Amino acid sequence: MSTPTRPALHPLPTTLAVVALVAAGSLSVSSAPAQAAACNGYVGLTFDDGPSGNTPALLNALTQNGLRATMFNQGQYAATNPSQVRAQVNAGMWVGNHSYTHPHLPQLGQAQIDSEISRTQQSIAAAGGGTPKLFRPPYGETNSTVKAVEAKYGLTEIIWDVDSQDWNGASADAIVQAAGRLGNGQIILMHDWSANSRAAIPRIAQGLTARGLCAGRISPQTGRAVAP
Repeated sequence: MSTPTRPALHPLPTTLAVVALVAAGSLSVSSAPAQAAACNGYVGLTFDDGPSGNTPALLNALTQNGLRATMFNQGQYAATNPSQVRAQVNAGMWVGNHSYTHPHLPQLGQAQIDSEISRTQQSIAAAGGGTPKLFRPPYGETNSTVKAVEAKYGLTEIIWDVDSQDWNGASADAIVQAAGRLGNGQIILMHDWSANSRAAIPRIAQGLTARGLCAGRISPQTGRAVAP
């Protein structure tokens, strides 16, 4: 004669015990401390040339993957898309100055350079993006005159350590590989309008996590990526 099968125990007592432990603070279900401990270094993710009609999708991809970035906005676009500047800030991003019309600054006189930088400071502030502390010269082109104007407005010049080449048609795979070269404190160049950079974001996030790196802010004091 076979032994009767015992009825399954009701899981409710176990559930109540877990709830009691959580309420008492004996059992933590939050993963935030583990995530914080995993940040052994910080990198700067940067996106140039916004804001634009592409900005909402970019912000959505970044926030869904737990990433923050510095958005180097053109003044002319901040002036015409002020709601997107506010959206960048509301999504936890930092906003920097990328000139007003994206010219080759070293080819301009000091007064023209001043206009490019000062109008962008004004348009970003007027849009709700705060007064930028970081400046990225278009094309990474700079000289002593550009630097003098930056200093006048209290701006720190930010170039990059890794170029994603998204502006040159790099694939999402290539952009992910570029981000994989980032080391602690380093900065990568990407663009607001690049669909491939946006598509690469989930894998960029995974790659950083796997290497114990987190997306940080760029320090105006050092020009390097640091803890937010």
